Amino acid sequence: MKPRTTTNRILLALAGLLLLGGGLLVLTAGLDLYRRWSLGPPSGWPLTGPHDVLLGAGDRERWSSQGWWWWPAVIAALAVVALLALGWLLAQLRRPRPGRLPVWGTSPAGEPEEGVEVRDGALGDAIAAEAAGLPGVVQAGARMSGRAARPEARVDLALGTGASPRETLRALADGPLERARRSAGWRRLPADVRLRVARHGPRRAE
Repeated sequence: MKPRTTTNRILLALAGLLLLGGGLLVLTAGLDLYRRWSLGPPSGWPLTGPHDVLLGAGDRERWSSQGWWWWPAVIAALAVVALLALGWLLAQLRRPRPGRLPVWGTSPAGEPEEGVEVRDGALGDAIAAEAAGLPGVVQAGARMSGRAARPEARVDLALGTGASPRETLRALADGPLERARRSAGWRRLPADVRLRVARHGPRRAE
């Protein structure tokens, strides 16, 4: 796992625990569970019953004396923080993709062809088209994920009746995946391959 990914997951876990704890405290006060279950609220926590408020009248008046701009500024700042947090969460859920990749030639120097690039989607389509022609494969799909320096192929194969999964995987690794690795100049190309049996209609006996 990458250090950046680990850090993001730790921060997300801490933020989730903080929000969960705050929500439970608010819910406990709203349902009046402190009184019903004879529980002691945390020290300094203002919400202890259904009729309590987070900011009392004195606090609201004190902050309102700062000027008419105070509460709109606070609301705007909280909205910005919420949008940034939402964007960060969506960024964690979205898988990175390699983007444009240089096409490597067959010269002895092993250098990429100048000005020749291929998009990761086109490379995935090429892998799928080649994989669909392998023996026993009825349908194939492929897409690239990860970053350009550490790519990963995700391949979905539908096998026909009688196909050998072991032979299909070996042919996929030695054929489409190996050619894609060489064409992009990667040292290695990990692949997540999912196999399933192709659906077929019921046979009719006469």
